[in-house]
Amino acid sequence: MHRSIKVFDFFSGCGGTSCGLSQAGFDIAFGLDIDKDAASTFKLNFPDAYYINDDIKNIDQKIISSLVDDLRVDNNLILFCGCAPCQPFSKQNMKKNESDPRKELLNYFANIVNANKPDFILIENVPGMQKLSTNNNSPFSYLLDTLKNNKYHYTYDVLPALWFGVPQKRERLVLVASKHFEIDLPSKLCDGIKTPYSTVREWIGSLPSISAGEKHPEIPDHISAKLSELNKLRISLTPEGKGRETWPEHLLLDCHKGHIGHSDVYGRLHWDKPASGLTTRCISYSNGRFGHPEQNRAISVREAALLQTFPMEYKFHGSMLSKAKQIGNAVPPKMAECIGTHIKNSIFNHYR
Repeated sequence: MHRSIKVFDFFSGCGGTSCGLSQAGFDIAFGLDIDKDAASTFKLNFPDAYYINDDIKNIDQKIISSLVDDLRVDNNLILFCGCAPCQPFSKQNMKKNESDPRKELLNYFANIVNANKPDFILIENVPGMQKLSTNNNSPFSYLLDTLKNNKYHYTYDVLPALWFGVPQKRERLVLVASKHFEIDLPSKLCDGIKTPYSTVREWIGSLPSISAGEKHPEIPDHISAKLSELNKLRISLTPEGKGRETWPEHLLLDCHKGHIGHSDVYGRLHWDKPASGLTTRCISYSNGRFGHPEQNRAISVREAALLQTFPMEYKFHGSMLSKAKQIGNAVPPKMAECIGTHIKNSIFNHYR
C-alpha cells in the first residue's frame, strides 16, 4: 500500500529533522519555529511547506487541525515531529532554572498531539530530559501520559548518532510513537552501517583550504572565524587530534593551569575519528574541539554543517554566528533519515 507521509515539524530550527525525513521519502508539509533566521533557512530549503514563524504558545490550533484534515482527505499519513529547545534539559547547562518557560514547550506540543492525533510521532532531545522533574510533573511525563490516554504505541531510548553514519560523538533521546501498531527504534546497523564509524575526513576532507577569517569564493558558507595572533600561535603548536596539553606553559590561560578538565577546549579534530559533539558555538576555536585537523583555523560553517550531515547544497540564512547556532542545534539529518526509513519500513511491513 502506497501512502504518502506528511511531516509537521514543530520547533523545526533550520530543518535538520525535515531534511533527513525528506531524504527518507517523506513530504514536508509544515514547519514552526520562533527563531527568524532558522525560519528563513527552513523556508529556503522547503519552500512548499506551510510555515509559522512564532512561539508555539501563540499559534491557533485550528490552523494545524485544518491542515491535518485537508491532508487526510487523500488518505495521507500524518507524522508530527518535535525537538523542543534542549537547553533547559542539557547537562551542559550549568544555570538550569526550574522556572525556565522553555520547559513547558513540550507540553504545548503534547496538547497539539492530543487535539490532532497524528498517525506517528517522532521526538528528539538531549539525554536526561526524561529524568527532569518540575514540581513532580516533568514535560516528558506529560507527553507520555498524553500518548497513553490516546492509545499510542511508543518506545524511547538514548541513541548514539554514530550508529547512523553521523561522524560525531552525539547522543540523543529518541521517541517514536504509532497510533496503529507496535513500533520499535532502529538498530545499530541502519542502512548496513558498521564500525569503524564515519569520520571527519570522510565528510570534510575534500574541501579546499582556507585561512582563519577567509571565505571561499565558490563554496557557500565555507568561511571560518577570525583568530587572534595568540590563538593562531596556539593552534599552530597543536597536533592533529590534540589540544592545549601540547602547549608551552606560557600559552596556557590562567584558568587552565593545573586544570585537566574541559580538555576539548582549544582542541583540533582528528581526521580519522568522529568529531566531538557540535554545539551552537561549533565554529569557535576556544569553545570546544572545533579546530580543523591540520589547517590553523576553526572549522568553517560549511564544515560544521557537513559534520552534522547536512547536504552540501543545503542553504543557510543569517550571520556566521546565527548559522553556527542553527547547525549546532539541529538534529543530524542522517540520523533523522535512518529513523524515518525505519518508520517507513514499519508501515510497509504492517500494511503489506
